[in-house]
Amino acid sequence: MFFTLYRKMVRPICIVLLSLFLQGCAKPSIHEPVTLTLLEEWSDKRFSEARQQELQQFTQETGIRVSLLPSPDSARQRLVLWRELLGTGASGPDVYGIDVIWPGMLSEYFVDLKPYFANDVSLQFPAIASGYIVDNKLVAVAYRADIGLLYYRADLLRQYGYPGPPKTWDELQSMAARIQAGERAKGKKQFWGFVWQGAADEGLTCNALEWQAAEDGGRIIEQNKTISVNNPQAIRAWQRAAHWVGSISPPGVAGYREWDSLNVWVAGDAAFMRHWPSAYFNSQAPGSPIRNNFDIAMLPGGQTGTAGTLGGWGLAVSRFSPHPREAVELIRYLTRKDVQEKRARMVSQPPTSPELYNLPKVLEANPRFKLLNQAFRTGMVSRPSNVAGNKYQEVSDAYIQAVHSVLTGEKSAPDAAAALENELVRITGFKKGPPLEKSIHPE
Repeated sequence: MFFTLYRKMVRPICIVLLSLFLQGCAKPSIHEPVTLTLLEEWSDKRFSEARQQELQQFTQETGIRVSLLPSPDSARQRLVLWRELLGTGASGPDVYGIDVIWPGMLSEYFVDLKPYFANDVSLQFPAIASGYIVDNKLVAVAYRADIGLLYYRADLLRQYGYPGPPKTWDELQSMAARIQAGERAKGKKQFWGFVWQGAADEGLTCNALEWQAAEDGGRIIEQNKTISVNNPQAIRAWQRAAHWVGSISPPGVAGYREWDSLNVWVAGDAAFMRHWPSAYFNSQAPGSPIRNNFDIAMLPGGQTGTAGTLGGWGLAVSRFSPHPREAVELIRYLTRKDVQEKRARMVSQPPTSPELYNLPKVLEANPRFKLLNQAFRTGMVSRPSNVAGNKYQEVSDAYIQAVHSVLTGEKSAPDAAAALENELVRITGFKKGPPLEKSIHPE
């Protein structure tokens, strides 16, 4: 199924690239403008329309044209395609959008942007900027920030006498159970306390890392290249989540991806949901059963504090690009403060600069950005993608399979953690060690 979808996506993209290559082989006019190709995720229709408008404005300002290429739907399919295009060593897209977990895997294919953007990057949230730095090389410049958040039914919390959202995961568990029981007593037999992403893909890495980092369970692999995942705090966090399956979360939650949890939530069938900032629009859309009846908060915490997994995207210049100067100009434009500000107001895409979160017109259009500002400063945990380098996909896959086996009851948490520890040693060659302090990013 995956390879069928992959072939369907690659064929039209390769046709576009071939046509651009053939155009480049023709003798150019001395006044012919440069055309860049940009390959990035298309998160939704609103964003793609806004991006097209940005590119048109860029062309008006610079005379440089940009062709925006389509991409596969899933992050895994995109990574496969990006690797295949870059691995040919031939001229392809000039600028690539890359996930925050890809720099360590793709660093060799991109230009070091530090000479061009050192000052710009210093004005971003430090944890966001550092996600795109590998071995002191600035692989990409962040243009979109993301973080795991808690969505909650404010109306139901009031009905059941709760003054606010849960501060800890244990509080969430008890609140979710009580609200679920009360709603089911009213006849809502499909109502659940908490929905999240438990399918065996990268979304589970994000969720499980949040559970364990909040309880001082480390970051799977620490910054000093020690494998810390087999520790009592991480094991307890996995055990608690396994207890949720079938109690406060649907039995099928171990197969839920982002859209599955969002569909249950938007239908009004859950009290709490873990998701990304983008879920706000679906929740607040006209006709949504929960419109104006929900709010967002930082994720519940534990011994260490709250930990939302850092997500987001950056822009990188291919080292095979025939137009690196123009490609840098495009990135400078798309990450410019006024462009990010407009994007924040028009499509509510979280910007990467703390300064923009304090602008009255941004906060007026997006009141929840005040919370995001706090989350990016104090409640963020990064996946060990850069420390694992080009081994990160194997690391994440092993972690996913271990946690998933606990959620489904296939393995006990202690057995899964011990086996995972040995597997990560085999994959990376790193030594075992305890979790480091400060897994959660301070400002």
